Amino acid sequence: MIRVRLKEMLADKEFREGKSATMVDVSEATGIHRATLSKIGKNRGYNPTLDIIDRLCDYFDCDITDLLVRAPNPVTEES
Repeated sequence: MIRVRLKEMLADKEFREGKSATMVDVSEATGIHRATLSKIGKNRGYNPTLDIIDRLCDYFDCDITDLLVRAPNPVTEES
C-alpha cells in the first residue's frame, strides 16, 4: 500500500517555518479541495491523482519520495 505522508509533511513545514500550517493553508495554496485533503489525511489507502501529488510536492518543496511511502499491506486472516 502507498501511504501519503500529508500530516507528517504538514508538521515538518510548521516546525521549519516556525508558524502554524493548516489544511486550509494547503488548500488555498494548491487549489486542492479541503475535503480531498481530509480524505488523503484520514483514509488509509486513499488514491490521489498524480496532479494532486505534484501540487503537494510543490507546496511542501519536497521530492515525491518524501511525500509517498510504500507500507506493507495489512495481512488479512482467512477463515
